[in-house]
Amino acid sequence: LQWASPPEAIERFKSQEIWFAPPQFYELCRLCNFSSLHELHKFSSDRALEGCEHWMPVMLTASDGYIQLLPGDELYPEDPDYTGEKKIIMSTDKKVEDLMKEGSVFHRIIIKNIKHLSVQVNIKAKYKHINPLMINSDCSDCSSRL
Repeated sequence: LQWASPPEAIERFKSQEIWFAPPQFYELCRLCNFSSLHELHKFSSDRALEGCEHWMPVMLTASDGYIQLLPGDELYPEDPDYTGEKKIIMSTDKKVEDLMKEGSVFHRIIIKNIKHLSVQVNIKAKYKHINPLMINSDCSDCSSRL
């Protein structure tokens, strides 16, 4: 085990030294908005009483990858299958790139393969939360403020 700041952890993910599941990659991209632990603590304290939202990603299978759709995304279903009982499978013959070009309201994690993730968000976060920085694990430029 070795300590790493969120940007360092993302860089290690990019270099394939370590691996994160998409939800952890998303949260690391969110943590990259803060320049210090003090700033994160202040943000957390300031918004603590605003509320929280529980949500579940919905997987959309494209011809060349996957998209985890999150609430607020234009493709997120109105009635998501939270339990898996409905056995709903969302899929398309389109490529991920085409789905991105066609869309305009994004809250998603794009998965080209297990080592190549990208966070795409342009919605306003609820409850005074903060959106993750849009980081692509294929790209060498991490826009983190840390």
